[in-house]
Amino acid sequence: MSGTGREDASVEATSLRRLFSPRHIAVFGGGAAAEAVRQCRKLGFEGAIWPVHPRHETLEGLRCYRSVAELPAAPDASFVAAPREATLQVVAELAARGAGGAVCYASGFAEVGEEGAALQRRLVQAAGGMALLGPNCYGMLNYLDGVALWPDQHGGERVSRGVAIVTQSGNIGLNLTMQRRALPLAYLITVGNKAGAPMEAIVDALLQDDRVSAIGLHIEGLDDITAFSRVALQALRRKVPLVALKSGSSTLGARTALSHTSSLAGPDSLYDALFARCGIARVHDVAGLLETLKLLHVYGALPGRRIASASCSGGEASMVADLAQPRGLVMPALPPASASRLRAVLGDKVALANPLDYHTTIWGDLAQQTACFTALLQSGFDMHLLVLDFPRADRCDGTSWQTTLDAWAAAQEATRARAGVVASLPEGLPEHVARALIVRGIAPMQGLPECLDAVAHAAMVGEAQAEVEVRLPVAGAGAETFAAGRVGIDVGARLGVGAAGENAKDDRCGVNGTKSITTLGEAEAKRALAAFGVPVPEGAVAAAAEAAACADSLGYPVAVKAHAGTLAHKTEAGGVHLNLRNAAAVRAAVAAMAHLSDRFLVERMAIGAVAEIIVGVQRDAQFGLSLTVGAGGILVELLQDAHTLLLPVRREEVRAALRSLKAWPLLEGLRARPAGDVEALLDAVLAVAAYAQAHADTLLELDVNPIVVLPRGQGVMAVDALIRLSAKSEGSDAS
Repeated sequence: MSGTGREDASVEATSLRRLFSPRHIAVFGGGAAAEAVRQCRKLGFEGAIWPVHPRHETLEGLRCYRSVAELPAAPDASFVAAPREATLQVVAELAARGAGGAVCYASGFAEVGEEGAALQRRLVQAAGGMALLGPNCYGMLNYLDGVALWPDQHGGERVSRGVAIVTQSGNIGLNLTMQRRALPLAYLITVGNKAGAPMEAIVDALLQDDRVSAIGLHIEGLDDITAFSRVALQALRRKVPLVALKSGSSTLGARTALSHTSSLAGPDSLYDALFARCGIARVHDVAGLLETLKLLHVYGALPGRRIASASCSGGEASMVADLAQPRGLVMPALPPASASRLRAVLGDKVALANPLDYHTTIWGDLAQQTACFTALLQSGFDMHLLVLDFPRADRCDGTSWQTTLDAWAAAQEATRARAGVVASLPEGLPEHVARALIVRGIAPMQGLPECLDAVAHAAMVGEAQAEVEVRLPVAGAGAETFAAGRVGIDVGARLGVGAAGENAKDDRCGVNGTKSITTLGEAEAKRALAAFGVPVPEGAVAAAAEAAACADSLGYPVAVKAHAGTLAHKTEAGGVHLNLRNAAAVRAAVAAMAHLSDRFLVERMAIGAVAEIIVGVQRDAQFGLSLTVGAGGILVELLQDAHTLLLPVRREEVRAALRSLKAWPLLEGLRARPAGDVEALLDAVLAVAAYAQAHADTLLELDVNPIVVLPRGQGVMAVDALIRLSAKSEGSDAS
């Protein structure tokens, strides 16, 4: 199912809803099908279950039907555990009958090679518009309605509301059902080979169920970045947070490495950019996935990053502060009213601060602890945490710990503040205690780092929800996926290429193995960017004998560069001479570079730089064009200080990306240095983005390194540029 057309998407959504919340279920196969029946019964599924088997009379005490045609009706959901060849026939018959959807349990498809991949393509064709999970798929669990299209035991139970988790791995899915963290699971969906319903369609279907509080995604790869981004933004509008655990770091598409930018923006940075654009919390392990989903289940997104914590230990208080700061969380001073109330409870011997070490003088005193915690929760911060690790129940008495917990719960009930209990060690919060906290509307968090990560993620999602209407879907590769050597634009005509030889053919292979890539000479690249508003130095291309006269006319100091389209990294090749202050210096520089080129770019130097910034655009087979900004000049590879954004991009996104750089203090004005012209830099970056989008069907990569940032009010200057485009294929029409 492509799900690309509006009608197809509507059919797909209806089929998925039937599959996920069926009125009746058909099961195909032997042992695995029998286990699915047992698990449905164990969860209390109330609909009809129809086993189908060509030879068996009964399965788990239920009458077996001989074929799909014999079934009483078209089943909403089917669990197909037949051999792979038989699976194709069953799926085709279900689709013809008008069934809702099917889980294909069988393996031996695309995961085993080309023969299996061909079989998988036939399976997708057989399904038509019917929803399909798999093949090579463990199945699906719906704990809201008691549905278990699942061939094994699992650790979940019925709930009335909870989070949904979608994973490409059956074993990870099984493990997640066994979690002992009190996280209520509404759905657990595995997708196996992901031949049928894409991730975005599954998320869209889950968004239609108001009982789903948040959605977790274990992603190995996405197929349609644009479609996924649209659904993710819809999740923001519906205030259903998404949390992603992205695994794998293999290259997504063909990528060249001529530009500096390509060394900064790998495939993983593109996923980071996607998740940031769409307000998706990215986690890096299963524990982080569960803890973030848990906090979001209880409280949803947070309105800000201000937190408070309480513990009876100075060591724990310091640990919270140390872990909060690098996560961008703020621990403000206690408001005077809260501090006054705390002083009345704790006396003069306790230092009132945030984080709060309330000492042990009130330990075990329910009334005093309740008063203390109520005063803290009245601070009005975005999240309040109680650090509390329970003792081992098999060796210790936890009565007074329960008293502390009861006091915290009473304070939360009185204030209705967002409150969590966090154990510094995951095992410090027993499951039965955590479950009781969930019932009371308190987030039971396990592990301090995971908890504070979750708080930061929830705040990020809140920020994204607040500005969802100005966030744009990602352009992605889309329907106009790049094909090297086959474009509809005459590059030379559009950019006004002048003298022959300024652009050179690059004889490396294009994305599809063709030799049709054009590297623009620096002067030509700068002219092209200048047409879109990028400031470039005054200069000209001259022959060796004319270079000194050209420099005299421009005025000194000047930069002189070897001008050859195939010379990408001129500095490393000795093709750049800077700060030349007279004609003799120019003639000497030209002589030193004679082996590189017979033409030279002479430009006036940009004097008084505050900072140097790299701005680049690169193409990915799935993500399309992306924009990278970072510390530029000779520091690019050394610092690896860069931030990648997906196109299209907004001015405030670029500003935030620049602020995230280690080089940002240079732009603000470090110590006695003047501040840089940030607004002019933003104008230039957006002009580069505009050029890229105008040439989206031909642009391979673009590198402006550096843009020299001058003091505030004096502008910026792009002093070097590289552009690589796909050449117009022979016989194609120019637009």
